[in-house]
Amino acid sequence: MLLIGNRLNGSILIVTNTMKTSEKKCPVTEMLYLIGGKWKPVILYSLKSEKRRFGEISARMPKISRKVLTEQLKELERDGLLTRTQFNEIPPRVEYELTELGKSLSPVLNEMEKWGQENIILKIQS
Repeated sequence: MLLIGNRLNGSILIVTNTMKTSEKKCPVTEMLYLIGGKWKPVILYSLKSEKRRFGEISARMPKISRKVLTEQLKELERDGLLTRTQFNEIPPRVEYELTELGKSLSPVLNEMEKWGQENIILKIQS
């Protein structure tokens, strides 16, 4: 994944390793390349409303290992969806927050939440 510093129509142009300038790619495929997988949508969802520390994110996802969470956070940061702020304090403190690009996923995450509530959670409770 490569973020191009120039802005195109007010947003950052994202070019994947597989993209070629002459090819037209499926936007859904490209989006899933950024947020696909078991944990990335959950991480993004947990940061949707506010910045959080590593431990706060981890506590919301008890089945994820610290190693995998660290890797996923690094990938999301690399892809420009979140920022990592490290404070020079003892004990060390790190906060994660969605970038504007990450925040632009809020409608998608809201719809995923709504769909899961209507089609999975409510049916399990019935």
